[in-house]
Amino acid sequence: MTDIIKHRGIVENIKGSHVVVRITQTSACAACSVKGHCNASESKDKLIDVFDTKASSYQVGEEVMLYGTTSMGMQAVLLAFGVPFLILLITLFVTMRLTDGNELRSAIISLLALVPYYLIIYVCRNKLSKKFSFTLEPIK
Repeated sequence: MTDIIKHRGIVENIKGSHVVVRITQTSACAACSVKGHCNASESKDKLIDVFDTKASSYQVGEEVMLYGTTSMGMQAVLLAFGVPFLILLITLFVTMRLTDGNELRSAIISLLALVPYYLIIYVCRNKLSKKFSFTLEPIK
């Protein structure tokens, strides 16, 4: 069974089947009763792109519920942080071995090794946007 992530949001913009939803992301302590006296609480507005065939049924300013899965979030974290970290580490150790410990050259080569990865991510962005998609439901 997949866990569902839910966020309340407000429709900001609608163009065809593309809906932009604004959500407020809060830290765990943002709901605390003493948050006004503490520097740890914070919240940020985020804009989420949703492709929905029923986009015309929503209106700008309407409150909606945005749904995603935790597995989708974990895959996004893996693609954004895990894979680049592994590429960086593996390349660094291999080039350190090949360059007889030249740290500067190894570091530059390791950073440059990330360029093809991010180019592949950029080329596959349409496919990834379909894989990492959210669903909307109106709040009644």
